[in-house]
Amino acid sequence: MVQVDVFWSYAIGASFAAAAARQIKDVEKPFESKYFTYALAYLAMLFAPSGMYLLWNFPDWETMQVARTHGSLPAWLVTAFVVTNITQGILGFWVAWKFIRRGNYYMAHLQWFLGYFLMFYILLYGWDGSGWQRFLYDSSVNNGVHWTPGTHMGFGFLFSNVAITLAVMGVAILPAKFIPMARWIVAGAKADPAVSEARSLKSVGQVVVLLGTLVMVVTLASAATAAILSHLAGLVLGSAMAGIPVGLAVFAGAGWFLLFREGRPVYKVFRLIFIRQPSSD
Repeated sequence: MVQVDVFWSYAIGASFAAAAARQIKDVEKPFESKYFTYALAYLAMLFAPSGMYLLWNFPDWETMQVARTHGSLPAWLVTAFVVTNITQGILGFWVAWKFIRRGNYYMAHLQWFLGYFLMFYILLYGWDGSGWQRFLYDSSVNNGVHWTPGTHMGFGFLFSNVAITLAVMGVAILPAKFIPMARWIVAGAKADPAVSEARSLKSVGQVVVLLGTLVMVVTLASAATAAILSHLAGLVLGSAMAGIPVGLAVFAGAGWFLLFREGRPVYKVFRLIFIRQPSSD
């Protein structure tokens, strides 16, 4: 969606860099590495085109039910959408690389976690608490009737034109992302003399499962928790929008001390992937 793809793109770029952390740690020009070349090709040839297809075919859904037709979309918005689907990925790669150069692999991985977290948060909460309702509505299977507050398709969305399109796209987009990432992580760990054979990741499939778990379980659950906190804060403050900064602040503060700080549960899950980092081990 237009509102979330800038964060999704950032997450993609950061995830490719984090996966190749050991390979690019000593690289002074990250944009000249083959890992960045692959990331850029992925963004330009798969991610950006998929977003444009969805925007053209389902303009209302792709804009979180804001635009009703193509005529509702200003040219500058469409252009910015295409450009940022690539530039934000470049930014994510660069920021993650900066942490990698400092020997902080964990923070490099947290960059893509942050991108996915914000993406899921907007999909779930949006700007008025109805993000999940907007997401679960496809006007193309509802006689072209535009979304209205309180409307959603529930599990019926899984059989909508949008959902089927997403599933078909996922067949190409997901393996092209997670399999190279897993291969880079495994190869980097095995080539690192500081990583013992016992701790080295030997299976690409194992890493794919770990990555999928981090994205679809840890990140999604974190975003859902923040969305619930925002909803509760919004009820107290009498404004769904006012609940956003409160919910995010509470989650960030409590989450860091309870879940994300070194030694905490989420850190331990990430450690299964980066194993060790020069800055602390």
